[in-house]
Amino acid sequence: MNVLLTGGTGYIGCHTAVALTQANHQVVLYDNLCNSHLDVVDRLQTITQQRLPFVQGDVRDTPLLIKTLQEHHITAVIHFAGLKAVGESVEMPIAYYDNNVSGSISLLLAMQATGIKTLVFSSSATVYGDPRYLPLDESHPTSVTNPYGRSKLHIEDMLADVAQSDAQWRIARLRYFNPVGAHDSGLIGEDPNGIPNNLMPYIARVAAGKLPYLNVFGNDYPTPDGTGVRDYIHVTDLASGHLAALQALSLSTQPLHTFNLGTGQGYSVLEMVKAFEAASGKKVPYHIAPRRAGDIASCYAQAAKAATELKWKASRTLDDMCVSTWKFQSAR
Repeated sequence: MNVLLTGGTGYIGCHTAVALTQANHQVVLYDNLCNSHLDVVDRLQTITQQRLPFVQGDVRDTPLLIKTLQEHHITAVIHFAGLKAVGESVEMPIAYYDNNVSGSISLLLAMQATGIKTLVFSSSATVYGDPRYLPLDESHPTSVTNPYGRSKLHIEDMLADVAQSDAQWRIARLRYFNPVGAHDSGLIGEDPNGIPNNLMPYIARVAAGKLPYLNVFGNDYPTPDGTGVRDYIHVTDLASGHLAALQALSLSTQPLHTFNLGTGQGYSVLEMVKAFEAASGKKVPYHIAPRRAGDIASCYAQAAKAATELKWKASRTLDDMCVSTWKFQSAR
C-alpha cells in the first residue's frame, strides 16, 4: 500500500513509518513540525535505508492534503496529527478543538475528494473518562474528563457517522494507552519541543540533568502508592499494532472497527521513576505537586480483542521501555 502518515515525523508516527517500511509498504510523511524535528527524516533513512518522502504541511490545509494524496497515489491514511497533552488541553481548549477536530475534518474532506476510504485513526484511552471498571475493554462507556479526550471522542463519533453513511469505508479507531520507549537503534524516540508534557520523556530529561526534578501531580489517589496508575506500552509494539490494523482493514467486510492497544498492566508514577532509575543508573528527583485538572486515578487496558482479531499483542517489558528511552536520551 501507499500510506500517508499525518503527524509522520512525530513520536508514534516515525516508529510506525519504520514498521510499515519494513513490511514493504510505501510511506509518505506529512507533518507541520509543531512538535517534532525535521532531522527525523534523516534518522528514518538511516534505520530503513530508504529516503521517505516528506511533505511539510498542516493537516488543516485541505488543498495541500489533496495534492499530496494525489501526487503520491495514496491508498490508505494513518492519522496521527494532533495535540495530545491533557493538562495543556485544559488550558488551551480552543487550540485543541481547532487542531484535532478541524484537522480531522480537513483530512476527511481530502480523502473524500480523492476517493480514499481506508483510515486508521490515532485515538486514546482518554475517551473512556473516569473508569467505571478495570481493565477497560472496548465496550466500556465513553465519557471524557478533559478537552483533549473530548476532541478524540468527537473525532471517533464523526468517523462512526462516516462509516455509517458509506459502507465502502474501512476505518479503525485505535485507542492507545500510554506509549513510551524508543527504537532499538536509539535514533528515534519521544523528543518533544520545549518542556515535555508526558511522563517518560520528562523523567529521562531529569535523569540526564536537563531538568531539575519531576513534578508528581497528586499522591492521594486511591492507588497502592497514591500516584496515578497507567498502562504503558512500548512504542514499537504500538507501531506494530498499526501495521496489524492496516492489514485487517484490507481483509475486512465491515466499515468500522475499534481496538484498545495496551498491555493490560498498570504502573504508578513512582513505579515508573524507580524502574527508570534502575535502567539508567541515575537518580530522578521528584516533588509532589497538586493534582492536575482532568487527570484520573487509574487506567489500564483489556486488549483481548486486538489479540483475537488483529493477532497482535504487546511483548516488550517495562525494563525494555526504560532502557530504550535512556539509550535515546543519552544519544541526544
